[in-house]
Amino acid sequence: MNKRSVGYAIGKLLQVMALVLVIPLLIGIYYDTRIYRKSILLIPEVTGFFLGITVSFILGLLLTYICRKQRGDIGVPEGYSVVTIGWLTLSAVGSLPMFFYFIFTSDAGSFPEIIRLLTDSFFETMSGFTTTGSTILIDVESLPRGILFWRSMTHWLGGMGIITLALAIFPAMGVSGYGMYKGEVPGPTKERLQPRLSESAKILWGVYLFFTFTETLLLTTGGMPLYDAFCHTFGTLATGGFSTQNLSIGQYDNFFFHWVIIVFMVFSGMNYLIHYRILFKSEIRYSLQDRELRFYLATLVVAVVFVTGMLYFKGVPPAEESYLHYRHDKASLEDFRDHVERESRKVSSPGGAFSHAAFQVVSILTTTGYCTADFDVWPETCRYLLLVLMFWGGCAGSTGGGLKIIRIMTVFSISWREIKKLARPRWIPPMKIAGLPTSENQIINILALFNLFIIMFIICTALMTLMTGDLVTAVSCVAATLCNIGPGLNGVGAVENYAWLPIPAKWLLSACMLMGRLEIFSVLVVLQPSIWKK
Repeated sequence: MNKRSVGYAIGKLLQVMALVLVIPLLIGIYYDTRIYRKSILLIPEVTGFFLGITVSFILGLLLTYICRKQRGDIGVPEGYSVVTIGWLTLSAVGSLPMFFYFIFTSDAGSFPEIIRLLTDSFFETMSGFTTTGSTILIDVESLPRGILFWRSMTHWLGGMGIITLALAIFPAMGVSGYGMYKGEVPGPTKERLQPRLSESAKILWGVYLFFTFTETLLLTTGGMPLYDAFCHTFGTLATGGFSTQNLSIGQYDNFFFHWVIIVFMVFSGMNYLIHYRILFKSEIRYSLQDRELRFYLATLVVAVVFVTGMLYFKGVPPAEESYLHYRHDKASLEDFRDHVERESRKVSSPGGAFSHAAFQVVSILTTTGYCTADFDVWPETCRYLLLVLMFWGGCAGSTGGGLKIIRIMTVFSISWREIKKLARPRWIPPMKIAGLPTSENQIINILALFNLFIIMFIICTALMTLMTGDLVTAVSCVAATLCNIGPGLNGVGAVENYAWLPIPAKWLLSACMLMGRLEIFSVLVVLQPSIWKK
């Protein structure tokens, strides 16, 4: 392990972070000076951004200076280390503006309260960078525009990958390495679009930017304010889910917004290599023959049709039934009846049932986490199906989380292959992934990650049962963070939040977010003492 090359790469990442933080700083200055009419440095969030920029730039400068003589190329062990430590470092530095704002706008007079605010700030920022969307904010709309823009922007950066963005810049700075790309890009295959890795990174970010401006234009055309359009586009394309509204997308009650976001969530759950081939190479027929894409779209269609039928024909259960679900701060039964009545009216017509079913199914399967309805009061079968879809996630090479469609297909295929072999012992079928021949090592890698994912889910759920008091809440909050979804069920449902959880639970779920986004292997490799030896 070349430790100095790891330090040099992280130093460069911090310098990039310092530049990126200038954008929400300018947004904050533009909006907050108009609102408060104060000197810039007297506004807590603006001062917090100055602090974050200063710390990030100075720390990055020190690391690159100290490690400049042995920076070298980034191999696989170094790449995994840069990705894991880099994401932790950037989340810590990125949380400084929010932490500074919390400190100066709350009664943080005691050490335990400071620790809670530090935990909340890190949790929210890690949730942003990992595109999870789980939040500790009770009143989102009360936060300043600069903080909310940065909160959404962390989604956008983390969706395509901070390292992938930096790789387009690093070769000119003396850093390169397939190891970093391999450690961050989701999915079992890490296909390059061009021989040079930096060129591949530029192509992926080019497609990402194209979709960003296209969705923003459509949302503003429909009447959404430009600021909100950018923030919701960031959350859509990154499959993150942070909103500028307390009721998420449901605040707008606008079917045009709903369907624009549905379409781009579907796009974001697809492999970005397919987008590149369709947009820039006109390989439409070849792309549509991709078996993973077909399975992904078929899953969406079947799930949407099923949930639509359940909502329209069965309807939302009586308030007394869903009132039994665990809530941390439960409303009165009378208020809850009003809430359930409003949710029932949303799905009372065929169009309403189809629209809300489509939005929630796509949002959960692509691991976006936006909400137009409180799916936690829907029929139990629908809640169960949405919980299952959390684990599936999007396609490999998408910005979605979860296990990925290709791995689900592989597990099914290998299981069916073994069943057929039992009936025909002498039969030796070829090993394939999505209809394409593959090596035994790749199959083992997929099955190993699948097993590790289940093991981590079981362990973390067991720990969360000690801290939540409700099994469904414990199961769903681990699923929601490990699969980078955001909302879960019961105590962390669609209209709930994570603020009430104890501090140890928030740190555990932050670790789940990181492992889910980096797909466990990157984190576990770094935890091995042997790789740190020379």
